Amino acid sequence: MDNIFLETKRLILRQMSENDFSDIAEMLKNPNVMYAWEYIFDDIDVLKWIKKNREYYKKYGLGYFLAVEKETSKTVGQIALMPDIVDGIEYYEIGYILKEKFWNKGYALEGANVMINYAFNNLKLKSVIFEIRPENLSSRKVAEKCGAVVTGEFVKNVRGKNMKHLIYTVSNASIK
Repeated sequence: MDNIFLETKRLILRQMSENDFSDIAEMLKNPNVMYAWEYIFDDIDVLKWIKKNREYYKKYGLGYFLAVEKETSKTVGQIALMPDIVDGIEYYEIGYILKEKFWNKGYALEGANVMINYAFNNLKLKSVIFEIRPENLSSRKVAEKCGAVVTGEFVKNVRGKNMKHLIYTVSNASIK
């Protein structure tokens, strides 16, 4: 498999491409998956998402990576580590978007943890954040299981709508 970024016990995290359109669209067009974003993608949005992440790979070596189950070669979701700016401060953010049929199987936690370890051990970062909508309880639980705690909040304007986000932070010093 080309463009592998990281591996976990059950997952291969690799760069996405236009060939992954149908798997990515399955996530980004699903209203249950995208409820916290309060919009679903259309085909053009999905292509822009892929392009944006391909640009992130070139610029940072980071972005949203496709999470593929080793045992079955099925795409379970996307796991991210990427730079972000919140209120003028640069952070590195962990993110995850899973296909609905792969929820509650520990894939988001497994992917987030390997990204945290990469951030601390390879990039030598002191902390990483999760940006999570307050009502997204499942994502909040994943962040908390990773050792992250709420350290702030901010409002992100998404498609003309102001959306409150919590900032969860996990620091290198808090990882055992």
